[in-house]
Amino acid sequence: MSIRASIKGLETVDKLRKKKNWRKDASKWADDANTSPATLKRFWRRLPIQESAFIAICKGVGLENWEEIVDKSPVQQKLQISPYLDRENRWVARSQLITQLSAKLQGACRVLILTGITGIGKTALAERLAVELQRDYPDFFRVNFDERENADFASVAAQLLTSWGENPTPEDRKEVQRLLNWVVSHLRQNRYLLAIDSLELILEGDAETGWSNFKDEWWEKFFQSLLSANSCQSRIVLTSQDLPGQLEVMGLRYSNFWHCQSLSGFTEAEQLEFFHKNGLDVSAESPAKTYLERIGVAYEGHPLALRAIAGEIVNHPFNSNVVAYWKQYGHEIEEVEQSKQQAEIESADDCLKLDRYTRSLQRAVQQRIEKTFERLAKDVPNAYLLLCFGSVYRRAVPESFYLKTLERFGLDEDPQQIALDALRDRYLIEEDVINDDLLLRQHNLIRCVALVHLQNWKTRGQI
Repeated sequence: MSIRASIKGLETVDKLRKKKNWRKDASKWADDANTSPATLKRFWRRLPIQESAFIAICKGVGLENWEEIVDKSPVQQKLQISPYLDRENRWVARSQLITQLSAKLQGACRVLILTGITGIGKTALAERLAVELQRDYPDFFRVNFDERENADFASVAAQLLTSWGENPTPEDRKEVQRLLNWVVSHLRQNRYLLAIDSLELILEGDAETGWSNFKDEWWEKFFQSLLSANSCQSRIVLTSQDLPGQLEVMGLRYSNFWHCQSLSGFTEAEQLEFFHKNGLDVSAESPAKTYLERIGVAYEGHPLALRAIAGEIVNHPFNSNVVAYWKQYGHEIEEVEQSKQQAEIESADDCLKLDRYTRSLQRAVQQRIEKTFERLAKDVPNAYLLLCFGSVYRRAVPESFYLKTLERFGLDEDPQQIALDALRDRYLIEEDVINDDLLLRQHNLIRCVALVHLQNWKTRGQI
């Protein structure tokens, strides 16, 4: 169980700390509480930590009634725009696109759908738009189908209504039309920004033919009602790997209220900007620049692939030495370059362009992730173990969920933290701030590969 301190509770602890003449990150305090300085810092930032660590920190400073300082306030349903978005040094602006899409949402466009393959940056762009539009649409809500067990319209509608301060009864939940009218009414009358992620998970279809129709017909009715209404003050941003055919047909009829934006990878200039923001030298005189350009072009600016590569370069043993990395693994990039040439020779329709990704690139990206996994297993086996077992979580979870995995294998707190930091350093795990809590999650592509590795272990009887 994870808990955090209340604001007044921290004031109480702070007074006791000052009496002992301790710093907030005093090593003696951390030692007495049998915890790490990192956990102590999380305590002061009011981030959730394990209950046992919370109690030990309180008792270490002389506070026995630790229950009195626990934050028992109800979780805020409205999502706060993460302050980390504005400070994210790996964000590549796409400033022109952001300006264009912001203008559409500030105009007549009610529904914006961002499409593209996994890892292309759909969710990051949706969050960036939320930052840009925060003044006009301060109330931000999110539904992520990758984190939900129940994806039917009635369940989601009831949750949204509760977030908006309503109290749908059990009888209301049985009347789906009533829920639909209720939700649409709220969206029409209030300036909400609603983000709906991973829409492809509520569509019917397969990988060969694509996804087209909603599994639950009420989703089609919902978007139909929203687009056909005389007015609507709210805006909805959808992300999906596939364009729903039913929405596309509606878009033809309500073209002023709808826009579909297909995302491609970073341009060559953005690729260099990305590498620069990750601490790599891209100056004209640098011998690394050409290699980084070739890496960016080979993967067509795919953000997730570039993140994986940048993570390997900036960390041990290369420590940002691009030339050394190329000498060791440049042949992998050359293989991607050759596969692109072969694809272009085989079919003009299959050429790899920035606005149209092919299965060969998706395979190349997955192969890149596989190679990253192999090196992680060799260099930091505890981190590899943590990544594979962490793939069982479908949604963002507290840090303690991951660390408990390593507790099962008898690892102390310091090795646990080292393993987790290794995943952060290699961008194999992402951080989300939800309801003021810092949570960890794996990108869909990372999680997919990790689950395969975990299943292979089970098949071989290793776990």
